[in-house]
Amino acid sequence: MLESLGPEIFLMLPALLIALTFHEFAHALASDRLGDTTPRLRGRLTLNPLAHIDPIGLVMLFLFRFGWAKPVEVNPYNYDNRERGMALVALAGPAMNLFLGLVAVFLFYVVQMVQGYSALARLCRWLVIYNVYFAVFNLLPIPPLDGSKLLFFILPRRTVYRYLDAIAPYGFLILILAVSTGLVSNILRPIADSIWSSYDLLARSLLGF
Repeated sequence: MLESLGPEIFLMLPALLIALTFHEFAHALASDRLGDTTPRLRGRLTLNPLAHIDPIGLVMLFLFRFGWAKPVEVNPYNYDNRERGMALVALAGPAMNLFLGLVAVFLFYVVQMVQGYSALARLCRWLVIYNVYFAVFNLLPIPPLDGSKLLFFILPRRTVYRYLDAIAPYGFLILILAVSTGLVSNILRPIADSIWSSYDLLARSLLGF
């Protein structure tokens, strides 16, 4: 599989590392700003990819489109409002990816204007792909994904805790089955494509393409 990717792997891997690193850094930064110094003390308040990478999870993510990073340790009891704090910290990761994806679309067109469809332009394209899909995938309401904690924004606290207690032990298995059967792809691809199309339209309009 790696051989079939050829030189493109040298563009895909940096894009993947950037998306992953900024996602985890955003969780750490949000928790820190909400009064929890745990991520800072654990060395996670950094943009150094080595602090966030789980080697096995990275290989799985790169080869099979399903993997993981080191989870950012937080102590929600340090937040003024525990449930709201957990939801805000969870939201920070996908929000960061959506922002980076938008920036990458603009960079893609700017680079194309200067260099054409160069290696740098292709890197920007991979940045869009990984960031948009990271965001959408992590918004699924299945633990340990961020979307499961965002339920605190929309459901009663007791309901969310009951749901998490019931499904958390099986969350990883559910994700593996959903990914391997194509269910996740069928659900997420239309959403990700819509986001990408919206970004693309905005960038083209503002840059005069």
